[in-house]
Amino acid sequence: MEKIGDFVLKISKRHNHRALKYFTRKRSTQAAAAVQQDLQHELDGIKDAGTWKGERVITSKQGPTIHVAGSQADILNFCANNYLGLSSHPEVIEAGKKALDTHGAGLSSVRFICGTQDLHKELEDKISKFHKKEDTILYASCFDANAGLFEVLLGPDDAVISDELNHASIIDGIRLCKAKRFRYKHTDMNDLKQNLKDASSCHKKLIATDGVFSMDGSVAPLPDITRLGNEYGALVFIDECHGTGFFGPTGRGTDEHFGLEVDIINSTLGKAMGGAAGGYTSGPKELVQLLRQRSRPYLFSNTLPPPVVACASKAFDLIIQNPDLPKKLLTNTVRFRSKMKDAGFTISGDPQHPICPVMLGDAKLAGTFADDMLEKGIYVIGFSYPVVPKGKSRIRVQISAAHSEQEIDRAVDAFVEIGRKLKVIN
Repeated sequence: MEKIGDFVLKISKRHNHRALKYFTRKRSTQAAAAVQQDLQHELDGIKDAGTWKGERVITSKQGPTIHVAGSQADILNFCANNYLGLSSHPEVIEAGKKALDTHGAGLSSVRFICGTQDLHKELEDKISKFHKKEDTILYASCFDANAGLFEVLLGPDDAVISDELNHASIIDGIRLCKAKRFRYKHTDMNDLKQNLKDASSCHKKLIATDGVFSMDGSVAPLPDITRLGNEYGALVFIDECHGTGFFGPTGRGTDEHFGLEVDIINSTLGKAMGGAAGGYTSGPKELVQLLRQRSRPYLFSNTLPPPVVACASKAFDLIIQNPDLPKKLLTNTVRFRSKMKDAGFTISGDPQHPICPVMLGDAKLAGTFADDMLEKGIYVIGFSYPVVPKGKSRIRVQISAAHSEQEIDRAVDAFVEIGRKLKVIN
């Protein structure tokens, strides 16, 4: 028979346990409420500044004409990375369907365990030949490719010299490595030269730059960069996400645009090359082999799904077989830029690149302008801080080879009408 003392002790322990759970839960609730309050304050600040980024819902395939939730009419899309119109190309879609039947939906594995199929090796070989590099390694995204490169390539005795406006993924990738970090003013070759001098005592030196800067549509001065790289014994790395497939005479990218070569290329399969997902590093065989052994995003991320690989592979085939695609894109780009400038708009970026930022300055103005454009059947997005510097808000227009001349002109007409209404132009 249980003693009264033991019984009382059990009751006391049970009470203390419940009390502990209550007070722990209360403290947890209080902590969560405090964090939620802080987060809501941050969210309110974003909205008050006019920099809130909403997400419109598309209910159709990606293409020059799309359907948007809440609208019954066809909408012209001028803000996709679908530079060549291959995201919904019939042959690209068919390639994905076929791979789904023959190779499955996914591998449920990383590459080095049981996640490498013939499709992956074929695409890596195709990309290497496309860029005229020795080898290529696939990633889930180019963000992963940038996150995985610098930590493996560079050590404490090395240096990386980076353009101040490089993409966030390059910046984050550099943060992961132990190399000495130098940053030069945007496309300022005198400053790059000074940074190379400052890094002269380092073992390996790597110049890192976007080939094309996505927010501005400006092109890196690769001839000067490679010349300085040769002069100071530095490798040259470029991120080609906004160049691969369409920039340069046959779409090989910024290096082809200037008729030269660089040491390492990172790029994406998620823009011009079918628009699904995936990224890669192309370069020396030894580098790619080392990345397969040590690159953490590669080693610890699932392999690219077979249908995605097949779609990208077909996109490369189409570009190689149809050299007129980049030419059609250039024609559309020149048409849009010239008509917008004639109307009085300020368009930044390289005159041959399909990223055409319409500069507005004010964040709220950019958001209002984009909303009014949607009412006119034109899908564009306003970009503001922190995506671009304060005071440099814009609408980033992106031209596609799939746009017709009539669609280009319709977009310009809408810009002119809204621009006059909002007193951006006369």
